[in-house]
Amino acid sequence: MSPPEQDPPDFTLDEVRREGLLAPAAPAPVAHDGTGRVDLLFSVEQSPGAEPSLRPVRVPPGVSVFDAASWNGIAIDSTCGGHGTCHKCRVKIDGPPPPITRHDERTFSADQLAQGWRLACLVSAVHDLEVAVPPLTTRPKAATVGVGRQVILRPAVQKRYVELAEPSLADQRTDLVRLQDAVDDLELRCGLDVLRRLPGVLRGSDFKVTAVVVDEELIDVEAGDTSGVRRAIAFDLGTTTVVATLLDLETGTPMAVASMLNKQQPFGADVISRISATMLDPEALERLRTAAAHTLAELAAEVCQEAGADPRSVYEVALAGNATMVALALGIDPEPLGVAPFVMSSASFPSVTASDLGLTVHPRAPAVVFPSLGAYVGGDIVAGMLATGMDRDKRTRLFIDVGTNCEIVLSDGDRILSTAAPAGPAFEGGAIRCGMRAADGAIEVIRLARQEPVELGVIGDVEPKGLCGSGLVDAVAELVRVGLLDSSGRFVTDEAAADLAPALADRLTKVGEERVFVLHRPAPDTPVAETVYLSQRDVRELQFAKAAISTGWTLLLEELGLGHSDVQQVLLAGSFGSYLSPAAAVRIGLVPTLPTLRIVSAGNVAGEGAKMVLLSQRERAGAAALLEEVSYVELSDRPDFNDRFVEQLSF
Repeated sequence: MSPPEQDPPDFTLDEVRREGLLAPAAPAPVAHDGTGRVDLLFSVEQSPGAEPSLRPVRVPPGVSVFDAASWNGIAIDSTCGGHGTCHKCRVKIDGPPPPITRHDERTFSADQLAQGWRLACLVSAVHDLEVAVPPLTTRPKAATVGVGRQVILRPAVQKRYVELAEPSLADQRTDLVRLQDAVDDLELRCGLDVLRRLPGVLRGSDFKVTAVVVDEELIDVEAGDTSGVRRAIAFDLGTTTVVATLLDLETGTPMAVASMLNKQQPFGADVISRISATMLDPEALERLRTAAAHTLAELAAEVCQEAGADPRSVYEVALAGNATMVALALGIDPEPLGVAPFVMSSASFPSVTASDLGLTVHPRAPAVVFPSLGAYVGGDIVAGMLATGMDRDKRTRLFIDVGTNCEIVLSDGDRILSTAAPAGPAFEGGAIRCGMRAADGAIEVIRLARQEPVELGVIGDVEPKGLCGSGLVDAVAELVRVGLLDSSGRFVTDEAAADLAPALADRLTKVGEERVFVLHRPAPDTPVAETVYLSQRDVRELQFAKAAISTGWTLLLEELGLGHSDVQQVLLAGSFGSYLSPAAAVRIGLVPTLPTLRIVSAGNVAGEGAKMVLLSQRERAGAAALLEEVSYVELSDRPDFNDRFVEQLSF
């Protein structure tokens, strides 16, 4: 959303810059009198090698380049939401180079700094600038399917084709009663919008019509026989990635599936960053709601186009997402979710329509929004439990959705416990020096040997550009295995490395004063700072993330009086869990020490659960029943949490 075109009479810099955006070491912006506007010309690369699009914008002086882009719908990569900590918002400034901050020095080489590369969140627009924006990965590698169950096909969307007797002096029943009498197996309810259409459709089709009913609510009357066309869309609204699946309700089969990066990405990679944005900027909530709406609408249009389906034939949608994502999509203030005691506005939602979510499908299509168990165990986990049958299986099963916020569910066949652990952005590539999302160029598999070169698996089979979450776990697990990382997570000395793994020892070096392990060097003379490497700080980030997760499931096991060996199956859910190596997860302690055959990559189970409630009214009732069957365990108020967290840090 662009700022108003007229200058406010009492303009101050703080009115247009979020508190805390600039790091303490950033230079103070050039003084100005608060009048006029700064012209910025963004040159946005849509894809490598493609002709960039030019986007001129005008903003008040002193606004950060990152905010100027976000206000105007220009996506610049970021995982911290523009707070100067993730080092992802890289742009090239043409013209007089802005001052260099310590964060810029840590991010770019000397040559890149000389060329004008800077972090967008730390550049104040105090004069006209031209800004080159690298292409943003909008289609990260994501799991679009997952573990599910067979369901009895009985969707809430039903159609009835009827041929009605025309009114006469002897039969003066109302149009609605005439239709209700013909569809006598349902107790039809009718809203004003449909009632307005009813007379014209009946008479325009010689009283041969199809009634479209969802949960006995008459949402439309269509001319002729359209009873063979019933469709719905299931959405998995993730913090990072959103997945949409178009379903044919006649057969229960998917017609098309698509995924893309959540357009809320410029506000930060995690829910806390996005909640903070709404607390610091009164207009951020509406911008976040709009970003979610555009994401869902774009995906809905894409799957309909791919399947050759009329969007108006989509009569229902389902939405599975965490509590914060759902609140933002519905325009509900998320602030209470981000501060103790972490209270939701509601666990379940009143009647919601697809149009409330910004979707242009059938205008009266209802939306099924999954209920949440708690502020940090949301509807996506309820959908995942539904898909995996956590309430139906008598085995002891551990369900872990690995992400920025990690949700954990444990069932012993009788009781079901759930909790959430703050893992941080490491698994999404955030806060990692060479981290990136799971897109082309990301290292996702790493194999090391004491006497052999490093073997890398790269998404897209292209030149490695960075390290995604599964590659990070692989790298640390392999370095632990060959002995170059000790159990405390510290790189061993050069002398010890030469003894333990002579073929790998020369890859242990330094960037500045920090120890790093080089994973890929584009050329023999490439400076270490421009290689793809794993730093000591990266290892610490992963340690903190895995310690939070393992503390969560350890405490749940203790709550039920169980040990590691009692767990009969571990389900790793979500896109990250789909590509995580079970052996690596065991080696670093991310999951209980079990045979790898007991560890299952469950995939996009949230999306599978969303499909199930569209295909079966019985499963929809089952999702609601989970609210009563699952007990939520709050970790943050446990006095032993910190001690247990420290115990779980070692590899």
